[in-house]
Amino acid sequence: MLPSTITSYLAQPTLSLYADDAVVTDDGKTYRGRAEIAVWLATAASEYTYTTELVGTRQVDANTWVAVNHLEGNFPGGSVDLQYTFTLDDDLITRLVIAP
Repeated sequence: MLPSTITSYLAQPTLSLYADDAVVTDDGKTYRGRAEIAVWLATAASEYTYTTELVGTRQVDANTWVAVNHLEGNFPGGSVDLQYTFTLDDDLITRLVIAP
């Protein structure tokens, strides 16, 4: 079972779920701290239209979980499975890596 922070993120990603010094890596780019993450959140999903389905989860260790989402949409390739690797501390995301 995923922690509530992660289920909240998967339902609606918001800046309030991140620690002040959080790091996000997505599409080969790294965003550090809330200011950079806020810009990423505002622009990351706006380029394409797609649907997301959670297809798997696993806990890696006491602070790390992986959620696998299947995306289909108008982006190059049309479909992809992405692994969202979350690291949490005090119920906040300290690290998120999104990769195929």
